[in-house]
Amino acid sequence: MADGRALAPGDGFGEALVLSEPLSFWGGVDPSTGRIIDARHPQLGASVVGRVLVLPSGRGSSSSSSVLAECVRAGVAPAALVLREPDLILALGAIVAAELYGTALPVVVLPDEAYAAIRTGDRVRVHAGDRAACVEADG
Repeated sequence: MADGRALAPGDGFGEALVLSEPLSFWGGVDPSTGRIIDARHPQLGASVVGRVLVLPSGRGSSSSSSVLAECVRAGVAPAALVLREPDLILALGAIVAAELYGTALPVVVLPDEAYAAIRTGDRVRVHAGDRAACVEADG
């Protein structure tokens, strides 16, 4: 179990998908299928639907927040986002989705050691409160 910092509150549980590079949801994720569509991304074609998406950070466009919110609306969003570096654009998308659609998508930041311990395929439970977060991975 690792303690982290909550950027958006909520609870999520699912199989981890660890991305080797940052990802922009705008142009990087199809909001109708939840698949990674960025042709340059190493995990091209992977589905984020219902997964605990573990990524170093977001990448670029402020429109990522609206694409993430649209993924929530369409039911193709990750179960949670676990970041190594804070990304307020992704946090904003999760917060807006919670307000508009009533669906919480926790966004948390973990210290480097705890972040690096999560592997693709691990079952991960995320609890994010107002400020603090707890992430449990069971490989």
